[in-house]
Amino acid sequence: MKATVFLGGGRITSALVAGLRFAEYGPPIVVHDRHPEKLRKLKRQYGIIVEPDLHRAVESAHVLIVAVRPDSVRGLLKQIRTRNIRRRLTAVSLAAGVTLAKLRAGLGPPVRWARAMPSPVCRTGQGLTALTFERGLSKVAWAEVRDLFALVGTVLEIPERRFDAFTVTYSSSHGYHALAALIKAAEDVGLDRKSAHVAAAHALADGITAWRAGNLPVKELLQEAATPGGIAATVMSSLDAAGYEKIIARGLYAGIRQAKKNNKRVTNSLLGR
Repeated sequence: MKATVFLGGGRITSALVAGLRFAEYGPPIVVHDRHPEKLRKLKRQYGIIVEPDLHRAVESAHVLIVAVRPDSVRGLLKQIRTRNIRRRLTAVSLAAGVTLAKLRAGLGPPVRWARAMPSPVCRTGQGLTALTFERGLSKVAWAEVRDLFALVGTVLEIPERRFDAFTVTYSSSHGYHALAALIKAAEDVGLDRKSAHVAAAHALADGITAWRAGNLPVKELLQEAATPGGIAATVMSSLDAAGYEKIIARGLYAGIRQAKKNNKRVTNSLLGR
């Protein structure tokens, strides 16, 4: 059985499985998790195969997707390592900040590793996933991993050294956060809740849709939307004066520091610290 096996039944697994079902993905999907209620929910919603036993789940895998929190990676790989894996196996880690080197140290050959950073929006088939691969992964395995994530949205293959920068930039949380902030501000200046939601959603979504549909750079579109001396230009100028760009950059740098902490925790645990 050529199964795609998820270790971890949390939110990102749920989103990926939903996207794969939406794309009518054919191979069996197996999910292992320590919490039976998560498995029951996924089986009820998406008809996945439940496998409570970790080693049986790994043994059934053609592609193994490690979908646990970064601080759980070391313990999970240590459990898997108690049973020697004697066949070639492609493993994909979704753990933010945990490098390929650390994954290899936790579970080396014949397992070959890739890292993926998928957006929860992949549940609609409109997600975005970054991929990076370790050397030695076969072309067949590379294509299988890429094709898998391409089913749920756009795929970008980027060098691992840029993975943390991508991770702190791509998240749909930026859009949700900006939407929530704009809605609240609109209510504060006098709009009713319903109108604030509609206006804020159009402000964000319409601009992105126009950029995607055309070939004009963002700078030109911004100039077109915010006429000098007009209300929109005044709003944008006030945001910039308040340090809007610096605040965004500060948030991204904080995320990168957290990614490095994730990797350091795995390093320390592998060294027994």
